[in-house]
Amino acid sequence: MKLASLKSGGRDGTLVVVSRDLSRAVRVPEIAGTMQAALDDWSDTSTALREVAERLAAGSVEGEFAFDTSAVSSPLPRAYHWVDGSAYVNHVELVRKARGAEMPDSFWHDPLIYQGGSDDFLGPQDDIPVPSEEFGIDMEAETAIITDDVPMGTSEDTAGKHIKLLMIVNDVSLRNLIPGELAKGFGFYQSKPSTAFSPVAVTPDELGDDYADGSVNLPLRTHLNGELFGEPFCGVDMTFNYHQLIAHVTKTRRLGAGTIIGSGTISNYDRSRGSSCIAEKRMLETIEDGSPSTSFMKFGDTVQIEMLDAEGASIFGAIKQKVVPG
Repeated sequence: MKLASLKSGGRDGTLVVVSRDLSRAVRVPEIAGTMQAALDDWSDTSTALREVAERLAAGSVEGEFAFDTSAVSSPLPRAYHWVDGSAYVNHVELVRKARGAEMPDSFWHDPLIYQGGSDDFLGPQDDIPVPSEEFGIDMEAETAIITDDVPMGTSEDTAGKHIKLLMIVNDVSLRNLIPGELAKGFGFYQSKPSTAFSPVAVTPDELGDDYADGSVNLPLRTHLNGELFGEPFCGVDMTFNYHQLIAHVTKTRRLGAGTIIGSGTISNYDRSRGSSCIAEKRMLETIEDGSPSTSFMKFGDTVQIEMLDAEGASIFGAIKQKVVPG
C-alpha cells in the first residue's frame, strides 16, 4: 500500500491512496482526512485503506485521478517527533579519520541519534531555501520509518511490529555551521534546516523480500545536477537496523503514532558505490589527496534521490529539489 498527502487541505494535507505504479490516486475522507489521523487509529484505518488500494489496483474505485508528485507535501507535512540516527558507523569513522581523530569503541554498539525539527518539512519537489552558500549546503540521502504508538522499553524482538510505513529522505545539512554548534556541546539546530521526504510512504510489504530484519535491501540513488553521485546499498554496512534504533530511542520514553526515525546517511565500505552526501566525498578526497576538491551545493544546484525496484520502477517516487536563496 502506498499513501501520500496532497498539499491542498491545510497544514497537514489531504490523505490519498496511491496506485503501486504511482500513476493514480484517490482521496479517502470517509477513512481518514490526513496521514496523522490514519496513523492515530492505524489498526482500523489500515484495513480500510488496503481495501481501497485493492480496488484502485483493480480499476473499480470511484473518484480516482492522475497522481502528480509535484502536488504533494511530504507524507507527514509535519510530525510530532522526528529522530535521525547515524546507523552507518563507517560513515562516522570516515569523518573522524579525515580529521585524524580516533572513534570511541562505544559508537559500534550504542547508536548516535539526534532529535530534529519536525514542524515544517519540505515537500519532495519543493526548493531548498538557504540564506547563504557560505553555510556549506549538503544533501543526505537516507531511508526512514514511521511508527505507530511504541511503548517505553520496547525490545529489538518486538520493535518490528511498530514499523508501519517506509520513506526515503533528503536530510539537508549546513556543514559549515555544524562544527560551531557541536563545539557548544548541545547538538544541531541552525545546521539542520527543513528535511524533505519522498512523495509517498509505503507499507513494508510493498518491498517484498527487499525489506527484512529492520532494513531496506536496495540501493538508494542520488543524482547531483543530473549526474549520478552515489548508489550505496541500504542493507549493507548498516550497523544498527531499525529494530535496534527503536529499542534505543524508547529506552526512556514512549513514541507517539507518527514518529519518524531516519537511518542517517547511507554509506558503504565499497566506495565504488559512491556517496549519499557531499561531505563524505570530501572526506575521501581529504584522505587521498590532503584536501577536498568537491564543493558543497550552490544556488541553482539540483538533487534527486530515488529508489528503484528490481524492474526499474520507482518505489517511493523521486525527491527532486533545487537550492535557492532563502
